[in-house]
Amino acid sequence: MANSKEIRRRIKSIQNTWKITKAMELISTVKMKKAQDLAMEKKAYIRSVLEVFLSISDSLNESKFFSKHTTWWKTLAVIITSNKWLCWWYNINVMKKVSSYMKEHKDEKMDFITVGKRWAWFVWRTWNTLIADFSWEFTDNIDLYFAKSVSRLIQEKFLSPEYSKIKIFYNHYVNTIRQIPVAHDFLPLTKVWIELYFKQIFGDNFYEDKDYLKKETKKADYTIEPSKAEVLNELLPMLIDSMFYDTLIEAKASEHSSRMIAMKNAKDNANKYASKLTLAYNKARQRAITKEVSEIVSWVESMKD
Repeated sequence: MANSKEIRRRIKSIQNTWKITKAMELISTVKMKKAQDLAMEKKAYIRSVLEVFLSISDSLNESKFFSKHTTWWKTLAVIITSNKWLCWWYNINVMKKVSSYMKEHKDEKMDFITVGKRWAWFVWRTWNTLIADFSWEFTDNIDLYFAKSVSRLIQEKFLSPEYSKIKIFYNHYVNTIRQIPVAHDFLPLTKVWIELYFKQIFGDNFYEDKDYLKKETKKADYTIEPSKAEVLNELLPMLIDSMFYDTLIEAKASEHSSRMIAMKNAKDNANKYASKLTLAYNKARQRAITKEVSEIVSWVESMKD
């Protein structure tokens, strides 16, 4: 058993760790809330996009973003991880999802675009083909311009005949304590996925809003110039940018949630360990006091003799 001085030093060290992890938990909580607020700020913009989208949705089949390429069976994977550690299983879950997909689709050739240093380092070490790395620009303050720069590169690569599809690997944010690693088919687009995206934005009121906007569109009887196809070719890249922006926000919210939970667990463990050490310190101190009292009593008794 360590002496009282050593135990006191360890208690102080554990208490300092508790303070640090508590501060990091609070910081991650604030950042997670900020990421959630960012997702809600553009609801009015998405409603306007939905209004235009519903008026030209009958021309979707004409869009190049809905067509599948059959000349090459090659996949461009966009991997979103973090630039920092201390976020529990956040990065490992994404890496496991990518590894599992690669094992299941051994015949597919894959190139990578990375957003986050953790997977970028893995790609470099394994000599896979890295098309672009946006890790250094990927900060907690995600803006639409950054998301657009990545999204437009993805669209450019898809429209080239080299890639048959684009997949995004990231952690889908469900709630504070639950994030699910997913392999999402980003391109080519499907009507089902676009409708699901709008539903995620508007929640349970989506179908009511959709029916209302359809009625309003019919009442207005818009004249679309120069043509529905050309308007669609301008609208869809904007919609894809917004969808990718939401993906980045979800990934960032998942990262902060994972780090918040990890820091909370570390804080709780530090608190429990400090309590155990305090108990051990009190016992050691009590033993020392009892020993001293016994020695004093023995000395007094010996003086009487």
